[in-house]
Amino acid sequence: MAGTRPRRSDARRNYDLLLAAAAQVFAERGTDAPLDEVARRAGVGNATMYRHFPTRSDLLVAVYADEVAQLCASGAALLAADSPGEALREWLSLFMEHVTAKRDLALAVTDQGRSTLVAEWHESMLTTASALLEGAKQAAAVRADLDVRDLLTLVKGIALAATDRAQAERLLTLVAL
Repeated sequence: MAGTRPRRSDARRNYDLLLAAAAQVFAERGTDAPLDEVARRAGVGNATMYRHFPTRSDLLVAVYADEVAQLCASGAALLAADSPGEALREWLSLFMEHVTAKRDLALAVTDQGRSTLVAEWHESMLTTASALLEGAKQAAAVRADLDVRDLLTLVKGIALAATDRAQAERLLTLVAL
């Protein structure tokens, strides 16, 4: 943003500590967990937390944005793998885990009316999956007619329907990989 100064190193450190603590607290206790617990785990005062994240919604958005960024960064790193088919499968497994573990967080962010952000996050995951799928197609590791949107829909369905992680992984293997 124009005119915005970079954060001081201590402010950046506090921001990162709050983000990590919030991700942990929300994963353990849900998105309605007390924000005091987030500040306590981050080792900062409530005032510091509210300076960075004035509302619960702001914190939820930041946590989910960070989760999506990590997922896409994992995909980008996998593009350099020796086996494009295995790279795609590994990322789809990470995506499946993301859908399962971050469902409540994603719903909380969506409930906040952040449709533009949600669309950007979906587009970044779609772009990551497309690059990995294209590599797998070029290596003849997957069917040439696989469509990335269909593939992500199937994996999301598996994530939401499977009874446990082992079943989800077995179903992922059956999809086409």
